[in-house]
Amino acid sequence: MQFIEMTGRQLLRVIDQNGPSPEELAAVGVTGESIVRVNRQGDIELRRVDRWDLIGGLLGDFHQRVVKETGLDWAAPLPSDQQRQQP
Repeated sequence: MQFIEMTGRQLLRVIDQNGPSPEELAAVGVTGESIVRVNRQGDIELRRVDRWDLIGGLLGDFHQRVVKETGLDWAAPLPSDQQRQQP
């Protein structure tokens, strides 16, 4: 799966009427300094200390807004050392 990572502040600039409200994002713990990622399907995940939590989703034509806001392109995460060692 491919993602673009960004800060919570950037996410707030990307959302529109088709996404979660700033209040909904704050209620699940998103701050301006949070690290979040969005996949091509629009799922938003929040980085916690030891995991990623699915917290909502974007709808509509968000692809261009995400790329424009971050200056990044979609990329697949590298497998962890633990995943690489499994047969």
